[in-house]
Amino acid sequence: MAAEPESEDGAEKRRAGANGAEKRRAGANGAEGRDERGAEGEAVDERGEDGDGERGGRRKEDADEVGEEERREEQASDDRGGKEAAEEENEVEGGREAAEEGREPEDGQGKEGEDEEYEDGNEKAYTDGEEEDEGEEDDEREEGEEEDEEDEEEEEEGEEGDYDDQSPVEEVALTVATFDDPALPCFTYRVMIIGSIVCALLAFVNQYFWFRTQSIIINPIAAIILSLYMGRLLARIERRYFNPDALPFSVKEHVLIGIFANCGSAFGNGNAYAIDIVTIMKQFYNVQLGFFPAFLLVTTTQVLGYGWAGLFRRYLVRRRAGRGGALSLTLHESDTPARGMLTRAHFFFLITAISFCWYLVPGYLIPIVSCLSWVCWVWPTSITAQQLGSGLRGMGLGAITLDWATMSAFLSSPLAAPWFAILNIAVGFALFLYVLVPICYWGDVFAATRFPFLSSGTYQWSGALYPVDEIITSDFRLNETMYAQQNLAPYISVFFALAYGLGFAALTATVVHVALWYGPEIYQRTMSAATEVKPDVHTRLMQRYPKVPWWWFLILLLVNLAVCIAFLELNAFFQLPWWGLLLSAALSLFFTLPIGIVTATTNQQPGLNIITEMIWGYIRPGEPIGNVCFKTYGYISMTQAIAFLQDFKLGHYMKIPPQAMFAVQVFATILAGLVNLGTAWWLYDTVEGGLICKINDENFPENSPWTCPTANVFYSASIIWGLIGPERMFGPNAFYNNLNWWFLGGALAPIPFWALHKLWPRQTWLTKVHIPVMLTGVGMMPPATPINYIGWITMGFIFNKLIFTYRKDWWRRYNYVLSAALDSGVMFMALFIFFGAQVETPSVSLAWWGAGVTSSDNCPLAMCPTDPSAITTVISACPTYAGS
Repeated sequence: MAAEPESEDGAEKRRAGANGAEKRRAGANGAEGRDERGAEGEAVDERGEDGDGERGGRRKEDADEVGEEERREEQASDDRGGKEAAEEENEVEGGREAAEEGREPEDGQGKEGEDEEYEDGNEKAYTDGEEEDEGEEDDEREEGEEEDEEDEEEEEEGEEGDYDDQSPVEEVALTVATFDDPALPCFTYRVMIIGSIVCALLAFVNQYFWFRTQSIIINPIAAIILSLYMGRLLARIERRYFNPDALPFSVKEHVLIGIFANCGSAFGNGNAYAIDIVTIMKQFYNVQLGFFPAFLLVTTTQVLGYGWAGLFRRYLVRRRAGRGGALSLTLHESDTPARGMLTRAHFFFLITAISFCWYLVPGYLIPIVSCLSWVCWVWPTSITAQQLGSGLRGMGLGAITLDWATMSAFLSSPLAAPWFAILNIAVGFALFLYVLVPICYWGDVFAATRFPFLSSGTYQWSGALYPVDEIITSDFRLNETMYAQQNLAPYISVFFALAYGLGFAALTATVVHVALWYGPEIYQRTMSAATEVKPDVHTRLMQRYPKVPWWWFLILLLVNLAVCIAFLELNAFFQLPWWGLLLSAALSLFFTLPIGIVTATTNQQPGLNIITEMIWGYIRPGEPIGNVCFKTYGYISMTQAIAFLQDFKLGHYMKIPPQAMFAVQVFATILAGLVNLGTAWWLYDTVEGGLICKINDENFPENSPWTCPTANVFYSASIIWGLIGPERMFGPNAFYNNLNWWFLGGALAPIPFWALHKLWPRQTWLTKVHIPVMLTGVGMMPPATPINYIGWITMGFIFNKLIFTYRKDWWRRYNYVLSAALDSGVMFMALFIFFGAQVETPSVSLAWWGAGVTSSDNCPLAMCPTDPSAITTVISACPTYAGS
């Protein structure tokens, strides 16, 4: 975008000059190893010579010889992508290489942002007259203070030893600046307005998609990109109509809006976890639950973990191995592309339009392209072939997907995960689905052939669905008499049973892995003072901002506990006493640190859902709702604490005042939970005549997209762990008791790789073998299906391995923008389809082979058991093909 003409008033010019540091961000980012104070000294000298406060770091030869008109012509030439722009790109690249090698860049290198004006809504202005003199005096005072601070930092550096001035994580080193401008606007009204809008929008959209068969999670990247243009528009309106001195929309405001967006998407999880409790209570157990108790449940489960997050700031916020949020800073760099390339904005809107148009195909016209299980079509009468080939109910051999929503469902965007984490998940997925499960299924382990190959349901021994209504009382507890009389022991598919085994192993593997690899670091930080040992440049820069006092966290924790205890005691149908709440909080507190370290280094998070279900199931069997409440407070409190600290890590890299981060996170989390619940409450009564999620109801429409896969898994878990209890399912005399050995296997698994690394420390690939990620990554199945993993791994390999390795500049410029654009297109088209064809006119639907008439991927026989004695109790077509 061309800069505005210089006819704007002097206040507007002064505003741009006061924000010169932000405009130089792209150039400084290209030479991150450069001495910041030296660059500022050049700025002071040049302002004294030519009065150009905005271009303080401009080369002296240009500043002396180029006048105002020549500078304007040079900017126009840059905008046209002429020879000067190409030379600038080369200089920036040279500066980046110099910084990576630890040497000073040559004159002119790494100064892209200093030679370019604001673009895409950032205005250019020049200071003159009295305004210039006042601005120079203020700038010189600020710079003098900063120089004094830097002198002190250098003295400390000489006493304590050399510091590392960059993160060891390459993605961070490529994209995160090593300087700060405290004068940039940060916690403003623009943040609250735009942040609240994007938070509520994401919470609504993600909750809407959560109930669908392919649960799309719209991650915050799309909102971060859109909010950039919203912020610039709001800033322009403010300057034009209300306050001529208003500062431009800054990168710090943008980051805080990104925190709002993170909370709106439940930190990438889609929605508030407790919504599944509300769903099974209303849709499966038919509890008469009011909106206000449901709101308190959702809010307290989301916020409780924030109370103890402050205890782990030293370990998880200031750890040098975390990954910062580079997108916001990247978007605020100069967006002048090389010849033949698009600006990020043009690229974003182009891909969004393409994604929008294409999603009409898998979303409505030809849904089967979401999972092309062609093996089933070649052998339409073979149960075994369809078990092998179905991407939804089988192993997915040969299955492909052309649907971004399927690729990013459950595991979030594959473009956001580091390649080594993707590779670990791929290895775990292949070993689990293509080695372990087939051996156990066709070996008839746990009577596997009596039940479907891949299912999250609960069954009777005959293969029929489990009759929950026959063994539950009116107050939602197990009817012990009926259970004993009818001998109604539940059974699950071998796939589901092994998935529980993986959960057992992942928990112990996480503890052992962290103890082996990070134990010395944890001990060192525990025994050290509050100051960082050899802090990197980001930690040193953040020392200028006041920290969040510990008592803020304490008050938040105590208030939440008081509210929780009050409403749980007043609403007995939640089946969770006050001491159960405290026990769940203690479990969550204990696991926050080890799991937080795994999450910070891999972007994958082991969960506590299984261990919390097991503990409460042994303590209070026969209470399904109490079990899921205990699980949610124990599991999600830890997850939210880690997510809270991850956002603090983002603020740490982007130099956001911690107290502003704290306020935004608490407010946005409460707002998102309210919108999640309101959306779910509306859908309960609106979709499928109130039958949403009730897939076993005889009136539930065939091939309806509103199957609520996560809620159904949640319901099955409440039966297994809560209603029946782990003693009957996994105890010494239980049918599935051998799964308890997985606890031991998980504890032993990390040891060989750690020992090999100690013997051969130069074999760096051993540090990338991450057993908890291998085990946890597969833990999303069910409700995730093989086609979700196949598409996710494939896209992750293409972009985060091949393109990141061989086209790193393209990856840096477009990778996150591409992810956001694909999400945005899917989101807008899915809403258009819903409101245009499924709410206003429910009869408008397509029934043909491409819409998945027999099943979602036209592999109906994949659900058939292969034991002839069980076939007659499942799908009517199954007995015809018995033994095939």
